[in-house]
Amino acid sequence: MKMAYILFDKMTALDLVGFYEAVTWLGILKAQENVSWHFCSNKEQITDDRGLTIQIKHVCPDLSDYDLIFIPGGMSTRQLRFDTEFISWIQTARDAEYKVFVCTGALILGAAGFLTGKRATTNPSAYDLLEPYCSEVVQERFVRDGNVFTGGGVSASIDLGLYFVESLTNENVVRQVQEAMHYPYYSPFTNKQGS
Repeated sequence: MKMAYILFDKMTALDLVGFYEAVTWLGILKAQENVSWHFCSNKEQITDDRGLTIQIKHVCPDLSDYDLIFIPGGMSTRQLRFDTEFISWIQTARDAEYKVFVCTGALILGAAGFLTGKRATTNPSAYDLLEPYCSEVVQERFVRDGNVFTGGGVSASIDLGLYFVESLTNENVVRQVQEAMHYPYYSPFTNKQGS
């Protein structure tokens, strides 16, 4: 599985890191074959909303080359959703099998047209902003609708990552990941949303 983590200025780092930490265990535990990932952006360097600067090696790659795209949230998504150049790049992911977004990253997913007719969630502070993009805003920690996965606010990224791992594997694997992360708060299959 080849994954693209989409980064941008003023993103919230925990939105990224929670999911990334959980899902990369798929490769470490050899629960999936050929697990790899790239950090991608529309520029060579980004700075998160707390001042963390990250160098980017993969600038505007064709996202159709990936099996999964992941977009974190952050206050800047409220403006970024109207950036036609950025959204056009995100739309190159139309053929990616899995589309995963945490927090207000769902606004980017919606602006790219990937939430049409879907159920989704986001940070509770942005439920009203998400409404025009999807069929139903679900007030849950994470939601799955087909192969589109959305997570609520910030720390929900960890739970969404574990849920995604479980969705691709089984309860035994997700429990191994929880143990490795020392994260006892996720309960396998107790909050399954969508299909």
